Amino acid sequence: MRILLVSTQDYIHHPVPSRHHYIFEELARRHEVHVPHFHVSRAPERETRLQVHEATRFPVQSPLLHYTLNAPEHYRVLSRVIRDHEIEVVVAAHILAGTAVIRAARRRHVPVLFDLKDWFPDSAAAYYGNPLLKETIRRSVLAILRHNLDHSDRITTVSPGLVDKLASFGYRAGLITNGVDTSIFRPMDGAPIRERYGIAPEDFVIGFSGSVERWYAIDRMIGALPRVLEREPRALLFVVGGSLFTGYLPELRALAERLGVADRVRFAGTQPYSDLPAHIAAMDVCTIPLSPPQWIDIALPNKFFEYSACSKPILSTPIPDMQRIGGEHLHFYRDYDEFVEKILALAKTRPRYEIDMSAHDWRSKAVEFEACFESMLGR
Repeated sequence: MRILLVSTQDYIHHPVPSRHHYIFEELARRHEVHVPHFHVSRAPERETRLQVHEATRFPVQSPLLHYTLNAPEHYRVLSRVIRDHEIEVVVAAHILAGTAVIRAARRRHVPVLFDLKDWFPDSAAAYYGNPLLKETIRRSVLAILRHNLDHSDRITTVSPGLVDKLASFGYRAGLITNGVDTSIFRPMDGAPIRERYGIAPEDFVIGFSGSVERWYAIDRMIGALPRVLEREPRALLFVVGGSLFTGYLPELRALAERLGVADRVRFAGTQPYSDLPAHIAAMDVCTIPLSPPQWIDIALPNKFFEYSACSKPILSTPIPDMQRIGGEHLHFYRDYDEFVEKILALAKTRPRYEIDMSAHDWRSKAVEFEACFESMLGR
């Protein structure tokens, strides 16, 4: 098949890979897959099997400005790719660039699958503090998203909660959850990473791996750390990841200093994807402190699959779709009194698990997308 992917990110330079990287790199082993290049991120260029097409005339870094200013260029480039490479199916996942590629695809009668990997109205608004601007962004993005969904031939999304949310707006969506590369994420020895960051073998490591942004309440975990340390002085918080668009990370460093726990917090920063399993191996419990209530009911985070494949205990805010999947390694807290108590209980017992995540490997997700494409093409 000849496939055109319009992802939600700067596919080449974004420092944090998304489901589209994992799935479409696998599909590119046996199909011809094309992707536009949006110059938004400044991270090192990643290797790819996809055929990359330059689609940026104005390389500004602000996402809103970038995709607005470059919209005509996106339409021109994507139209040319569809025509010149005889694209058979388009996968749209972006809001503004998605509108451009859907219009271009419909002009040439190419079917479009819209893959909604996030609830964009809320996630786009999350970067803004002003309530009026936040609501304006949310309403604008919702209007564009509905236009894109109305003009797509099929919709897929990442969680049962998002399937239900789309149904409440009148859309029928298929479910293809996120997954994990089980050849990379697996149990391993965490001692080398502990030694690198000055973490003692007897320390109890409370870990977080992912984008350090405000929708994860890492500040609340740091705020609870003094209470944990009163009863478990060997506890230590290990944060792996960086902030992309906000100043949240410097705020967390300052908070740890202000509370007098900076010596019991380690910030590893953004790490190469291939190094994440080794960092997770250094953790005794892995956390998912997802905060915004409007996201709780639709979330099924990648880190759930990654932590699980590394056979780690997970301590999380209650996320219904994670609870549906279940597992003895899952522990939930409803407030930070309960967070403290759960941490202390895990520090005392230090449980170990053997978890088989082979059914959630990204290769199986690629096969599910392949089946969607075949169905859309009537094969």
